[in-house]
Amino acid sequence: MIDQLEAAFNYHQQALGLRQERHKVLASNIANADTPNYKARDMDFAGELKKAVAQGERNAGGLSLARTSPRHLEGQGMPPGNRDLLYRVPDQPSLDGNTVDMDRERTAFADNAVRYQAALTLMNRRIQGLKGAMQPE
Repeated sequence: MIDQLEAAFNYHQQALGLRQERHKVLASNIANADTPNYKARDMDFAGELKKAVAQGERNAGGLSLARTSPRHLEGQGMPPGNRDLLYRVPDQPSLDGNTVDMDRERTAFADNAVRYQAALTLMNRRIQGLKGAMQPE
């Protein structure tokens, strides 16, 4: 039963984790908008999500938790920071070598925040639906 619950939430868990990591990357781009020679970065969200879900289904190569009792469940997660970050190609190069386009970064940041909130709402509703199904009437 726990395996089925884990499989049901694997996609949403991986998507939320990736959204959080992308948020950090976009925030770093915005914070370094005035840093000379800073190169803006982003990730291919769809490609990274496919890899994360596939790895989550295999349950291989993740971080493992220390078990203090043989009755504890094994827990694994993906190690943070092993994403393939891509460089952005600027629309208009700057004189100082910085490739951050603030309009693009703000738009991507806001879009990512809205999608994160939507994914969180969907996961919460799914949990509430499962809790409701398990409750006796």
